[in-house]
Amino acid sequence: MRKKVLFICTHNSARSQMAEGLLNARFGDRFLALSAGTHPTGLHPLAVQAMAEIGIDISSHRSKHIAELRDEEFHYVVTVCDRAGETCPFFPRARAQYHTPFPDPTSYPAETELDAFRTVRDMIAAWIEKTFAPL
Repeated sequence: MRKKVLFICTHNSARSQMAEGLLNARFGDRFLALSAGTHPTGLHPLAVQAMAEIGIDISSHRSKHIAELRDEEFHYVVTVCDRAGETCPFFPRARAQYHTPFPDPTSYPAETELDAFRTVRDMIAAWIEKTFAPL
């Protein structure tokens, strides 16, 4: 049985979406990743583009509010931004909750934003490899 993982960030537009895609692509035989936000705004097109560059299609993902998943049981709940880490409610049906913040790629100037998405994607990928490969 696959372990369920929920990635949470404020807008569920980039970091949590990329984490969901990466974990499902790399370790989908052992984990089922989902993502949600405290204030979802929609999937960011540069997140889709950055993931497509490494062969992972997240274009069918949609932003979800954490309330949609509140009653589900998760093995791990991971907040991937500081704001969500501060405002995310406790998930009583989670076996473990972690806070692992990554930089917000949308906070960079427009001319370097795609590079920021690539950098954050690679940071998340390295963390997922280090964290979930041994589990």
